[in-house]
Amino acid sequence: MFITVRPHKYFKRKDYDLYCEVPISFTQATLGCEIDVPTLDAPVKYSVPEGTQPGTVFRIKGAGIQNLHGAGKGDLYVTMEVEVPRKLSEKQKDLLRQFDESTTGREYEKKKSFFEKMKDAFS
Repeated sequence: MFITVRPHKYFKRKDYDLYCEVPISFTQATLGCEIDVPTLDAPVKYSVPEGTQPGTVFRIKGAGIQNLHGAGKGDLYVTMEVEVPRKLSEKQKDLLRQFDESTTGREYEKKKSFFEKMKDAFS
């Protein structure tokens, strides 16, 4: 017996696990939020923690495909796609510049470690 699985609009499948990407705003990623994550049954609420980085993957247990040979379901892996805004007003750009000027660099883990490595490389 063969089963043909058609591609889905939102999900990719690997065995009994599903994968999807969910867009969130810069503000949602920075401050944290609650979002609706699509599943095959119905959307589920998920709390995105503050400081979520682009490409972070969260697992929702049991939200995948039903196992054909027994009990249990696969998992759903959700990748956070942080969307950078476009077409900002001048006021929005000024607010972002003010925010950037108020940071010390300690707020950014990768940026901080990158510049520390660069400093060590040239010392």
